[in-house]
Amino acid sequence: MKPYRIIALLPLLLLGGCNAIVLNPAGDVAIQQRDLVIISTVLMLLIIIPVMALTVFFAWRYRQSNKSAPYDPEWDHSTHLELVIWAAPLLIIICLGAITWMATHLLDPFRPIERTAPGQAVTHETKPLNVDVVALDWKWLFIYPDYGVATVNEMAAPVGRPIHFRVSASSVMNAFYVPALAGMIYAMPAMQTQLHAVINKPGDFEGFSANYSGEGFSEMRFKFLGRNDADFDKWISDAKAGGGNLGRNEYLELERPSKGVPVQKWASVDPNLFHLIVNLCVQPGKMCMHEMAAIDAKGGLGLAGADLVQRIEYDKSARRGSAPILAKAYVASVCTTSAPMGAELTEVQPMPVSSTPLQGAGLPRPGTMFQSFAPRPSNS
Repeated sequence: MKPYRIIALLPLLLLGGCNAIVLNPAGDVAIQQRDLVIISTVLMLLIIIPVMALTVFFAWRYRQSNKSAPYDPEWDHSTHLELVIWAAPLLIIICLGAITWMATHLLDPFRPIERTAPGQAVTHETKPLNVDVVALDWKWLFIYPDYGVATVNEMAAPVGRPIHFRVSASSVMNAFYVPALAGMIYAMPAMQTQLHAVINKPGDFEGFSANYSGEGFSEMRFKFLGRNDADFDKWISDAKAGGGNLGRNEYLELERPSKGVPVQKWASVDPNLFHLIVNLCVQPGKMCMHEMAAIDAKGGLGLAGADLVQRIEYDKSARRGSAPILAKAYVASVCTTSAPMGAELTEVQPMPVSSTPLQGAGLPRPGTMFQSFAPRPSNS
């Protein structure tokens, strides 16, 4: 083989040892996403390849040294050529738009999957595996609310069973991504995103953060284990046999930044922990975000409420080992009925707040100078 041919084939030889998991996934959702990528690429190549080929052809056909090529300096229009130039790209754009629109809705990460494999529909009796995912600095926490266990940097799922992920973060934004399973979904503090997927082949797969999040980002990886039902039950049993409880205090210690954290497992977990993480109130005594939102929806605590705060060390800079520049504050508990822990954020109803004027520290009690905005009684 000639040397230039070896050089031309060298990139293919180097890529031969790569595991292109994105093009060879193990989950039905990822397979559909792969097909969308391939179809879109082929449709675009229908224009790109002819254009590249014609560019080379025209450069060769009408080169300066080719005296036999026709020369027509007065030519300026061809209806047939215009139709080909504009109609072909337009048809491809229409096809791409239609395919993308359908895939965007069918593969919406918030939409429960309707099949586990081609021809295998999900029935109403099928119970999905619920997994709560929390992106920490710089590790991943997985909570199995139906089994009462939790793990760090390792998760497992049974083959052929739908998986429902609820995803959040403790501090900065990350992106939860298992290429063999499904597309990436962002993990953001004080927010909850969702992802529905299924694994169709047993095996050990790589998961990682696809969004830069600081010093330990490169080590923010975990193992996703696809197992049959018996092996998954054994994995759950091993987690329960490990002992330990992941409560609020344990989570606050786990939340501290650390790199290269080995796999950890807890036999039990606070059932309200994920709810507290999303609402930024894991630390005991701190008002949850949904409670503050309910108070704000009723008009807030007023000017006097500005003094109803306690100073704490909750700022993330303190958790990273440096003191915050400014003192942070949070609202302490108030006389309201707590929302049911563990409930979906959409199920939390606004809580009634008393309209009695608040007496702030060092502030005079509101007098008659303040106009009442209460509805006037009807004369009838």
